[in-house]
Amino acid sequence: MKSIFPSIGMERLRMGTDGEGITTLVCAAGCPLRCAYCLNPQSSTEKKPPVYIFTPESLYEKVKIDALYFLATGGGVTFGGGEPLCYSGFITEFARIAKGMRLNAETSLWVSESSLRQAAKVIDTFFVDIKDMNPSIYKAYTGRDGERVYENLKLLAGLVPSEKVVIRLPLIKGYNCDRDRDKSEERLRALGYSRFDRFDYIAK
Repeated sequence: MKSIFPSIGMERLRMGTDGEGITTLVCAAGCPLRCAYCLNPQSSTEKKPPVYIFTPESLYEKVKIDALYFLATGGGVTFGGGEPLCYSGFITEFARIAKGMRLNAETSLWVSESSLRQAAKVIDTFFVDIKDMNPSIYKAYTGRDGERVYENLKLLAGLVPSEKVVIRLPLIKGYNCDRDRDKSEERLRALGYSRFDRFDYIAK
């Protein structure tokens, strides 16, 4: 059966937000988390159905128009969401077609071990939004237990070099503080991670 990627949309010619160079962002429909300040609430298929249903071939036809931009700037395709690693099989098939095209993933890591292992074989850079390493804060903000994320962080550290992972450490108003972020970073450095993006969530 052909893999598909249900998507809420895509955006071309992005710079400085989804990886190096010029990127095309392809957003997955569906997410296992229910974050209080979700940046893409439309990704919840409970609220809105997918806009596009891509096959690996149809997505390649869409993005290949920018292949020269990717090559010239070191950019590529970034899979965001929702949670794109729920579709690791699709991403793997797409990688076979889009040979030489750089692939990034923006992920919460709230996915199965098998999905992460599969993605680690083809993703060039992971942008991991871990919310917070404190289990109480994580559950209060996402509505989910964070243990799966913490185990996947350990797994990912052993699957890819640390330079291929950027950990996003948000300051979430009403949920954590800078001291919490410092503690999260300390735990993550102990796992071998070295690239961090600290920023503030803006509640909508």
